[in-house]
Amino acid sequence: MKKFLLLAAVIALGCYSTQAITTTTGIERGYISLSSTANAELAPDVAEVSIAVQTFDNKSMQKATLQNKEISEKVITELKAMINTANGDFIKTTDYNASPIYSYSGSKRTLDKYQVSNSVVVHTKSIDKVGAMIDKAIALGATNVNSLSFSVSNYENQCNSLLELASKRAKNRAEAVAKSVPAQIAGIRTMDVSCSANNVVRTQYRLMKSNMMMDAAGAAPEAASTSIESGVVKIYANVNASFFVK
Repeated sequence: MKKFLLLAAVIALGCYSTQAITTTTGIERGYISLSSTANAELAPDVAEVSIAVQTFDNKSMQKATLQNKEISEKVITELKAMINTANGDFIKTTDYNASPIYSYSGSKRTLDKYQVSNSVVVHTKSIDKVGAMIDKAIALGATNVNSLSFSVSNYENQCNSLLELASKRAKNRAEAVAKSVPAQIAGIRTMDVSCSANNVVRTQYRLMKSNMMMDAAGAAPEAASTSIESGVVKIYANVNASFFVK
């Protein structure tokens, strides 16, 4: 009578493990489970900055709205002149809100003011101009820089390359573990893959000294742009795989 061997050894190597399952034919097949990763740090080539214009008026929503419209049009017009739409740059409105603001004293509610907010996102590959864009928007009346993030335009290609590398590592490691038992890889049982990017980069805003200084002739020097450090974007690929052994 033939005897079927059960691979029951646990391999204490990293996160590798060996187990066995019973098939519908009653044959127990051993398998090796392991995880493999690959990652890369890339210089970003795309930036997205969210800029908002907030206006207030104590008595009139209409005045707050008209003031916001005037400032927002100036900001958006200037920002459009600083981007390159032929390179895929664009500006889009992400939020518009107009509402009364109340103050409370016990159960008494009192109208405090009217608030209008208009938020836009600038998507651009001209990363070197982001600081100047922020400065220009603020100079024209923008009140908030809500967020700034960086990414890479070839994200999908980078993910595919890293997943291919992680998969090869998983197979090579499974073969090395199987060889030490000894056994042979006999096919894939399961494989789960994932890819993600950490593009929440901690940026630095450094206002250069200029507006409070005068040159020898008594004139204020030209203001330098806010310095923005784009950092790097980290892309992570992970493969969880199980390989049958015989």
